[in-house]
Parts: sequence; C-alpha cells; structure tokens
Amino acid sequence: MDPHTPQRVDVPPALVRTVTGFFGPAWARGLPGLTARALDRWGLTVDGASMHGAVALVVPVRRPGGGRAVLKIQPQDTETEGEPGALRTWDGDGAVRLLEHDPSDGAMLLEALDPGRRLDSVPLEPALEVIGALLARLTSYPGPAGMRGLGPLTRDVAARGRDRLPRVGAAWRPVFERWTAAAEALSDEPGDRLLHWDLHYENVLAPREGSDRGPWLAIDPKPLVGDPGFELLPALRNRWAEAEDTGTPVRATRRRFDLLTEVAGLDRERARAWTRVRLLEDCLGRPEARARVPRAHALIDRALAERAHPD
Repeated sequence: MDPHTPQRVDVPPALVRTVTGFFGPAWARGLPGLTARALDRWGLTVDGASMHGAVALVVPVRRPGGGRAVLKIQPQDTETEGEPGALRTWDGDGAVRLLEHDPSDGAMLLEALDPGRRLDSVPLEPALEVIGALLARLTSYPGPAGMRGLGPLTRDVAARGRDRLPRVGAAWRPVFERWTAAAEALSDEPGDRLLHWDLHYENVLAPREGSDRGPWLAIDPKPLVGDPGFELLPALRNRWAEAEDTGTPVRATRRRFDLLTEVAGLDRERARAWTRVRLLEDCLGRPEARARVPRAHALIDRALAERAHPD
C-alpha cells in the first residue's frame, strides 16, 4: 500500500446514528478523517472489520512490528475524558492495557482482546463472581488527582431528586424520597477509590489466547473517584430477563447483591445506600421515569430493603 494513501475505514451506520444523536452530525462526519489520522500517526494497518459501541469506533489494527492492537476513537466529554488516565493507573491490572494515547483528539491504542468471548456468555453466578473480583481489583487503586469525583455528582443528583419529588406520582414518591435522602446523606463522604462506573457483562472480555493476561479484563470505563458501593447497579440491572425468569426477581436480585458484595469485599450497608443513589441517578436520566419508577428499578430497591440472606 502506498504510505501516502489514506486507509479506508468503514464507519458502521448504526454508530453514525447513535453518535449523531449524542454529539451531532459534524462529529460523525469527521470520524473517518479522525480515524485515518490516528492510523497514520502510529503507523497502523487496519486488520479487520470495525466494531462499535454507542459512541466509540473500535478498529482492529496491526502495529508497525506486526503486533495486534485496537484503535479506539470516541468523542470527548465528562464521561469519556478520564478513560486514558484510569487505564494508565490500572496498567493492565484487571483492565485492558493502554498502549498509546493522543490527548489532542482522545484517540487511544489498546491491547487486543478477544471480542468473541464476552462475560455475558458465561452463566450468571460465575459471571457475578468475575464482576465482584474485578471490582475488588479495580477499586483497590486510589483515584488519580484531577479526575471527576462522586461528591459533586451526588450533590447534583440529590438536588435534582429533591426538585423532582413534587412531580412524582404519589405511589412512587416514597421511593424517590428514600433515594434522595440517601444521596443527601452520602454526598459529603464520596470515597476516594478509582471506579469503572459501567462494569457490566458486555464490558468484560477475555484476553487473546496465549497472552497470559487472563482470564477476564474490563473495558470501556467511564471513570470517576468515589466509593466502590456505587459500582453495583450495572451488574444488578443487566441480564434482567434472567432475574424475571426465576419467577422471584426480588430474591434473584438479592442473591446478585449478596454475591457481588461478598466477592468484592464491600460493606453491605454502604453498598445498599450507594446503590439507591445510583438508582436515582439512573432514573433522573430516563424520560420514562419522570413520574414513576421503572419495574426493574423498583424491584432492585425492594431487594435492597430486605434482609441480605434469604432462607
């Protein structure tokens, strides 16, 4: 290939739609050029079909020496801008390893994992044990200076929760009140650990065979500094159909909570309180939760309110 000829990178139409919805059409239009410049900057060769999340383009590549890696391009906002710093702090301990980063545009070169082996393909209880173990490793690191913190976020959630209360239906107002009270109580003791924020089953991949990095590594953090109890909701809420399929989703959710807190070594009472804050934060961002609590959130709240160890 002529080194002066830009490599073609296919941007999936689904990514164009979602990233346009979040960040506007101009950023989406510039994505091919941004990707081509990153490929040229690090001397990379495209090595497979592009992958994507809601806003990130992930391109399998070969480095100049032939080693595999992935190029990740995503818009920079308060959620994504801390990712390189978090990955640097973890330095491969429980998370994908950062190889290169350009702060001018946020492009990252990451170690190649196995996209065909995700934790959502593993039965639920072993998968929960993996999540708990990863949480223990990742949150063993203190948060880097300058990274966004859970304290300001919690104060904002408490204020918005209090503002929302008059508009919540009477049947659901006690739930919002309980969550808001938890946020107000915890806002002055936010914690100092490095958090992933979005550790669910699809954000855990196996390393490539023979890499001696296993068995599972976290990807795609939206990091902040705070209390590890804030980390549980993604693993409680995702794969929700499996909780419903048991016929006793509250009991099933309580089992998830017990297993996660046990393996991660978390204080259960603090984890309950922080999970209520997280439920409120999540509902405040959902249009369908403007006046009522969605079913999954309500059942998770019930599971938190009941005793930790069922008969």
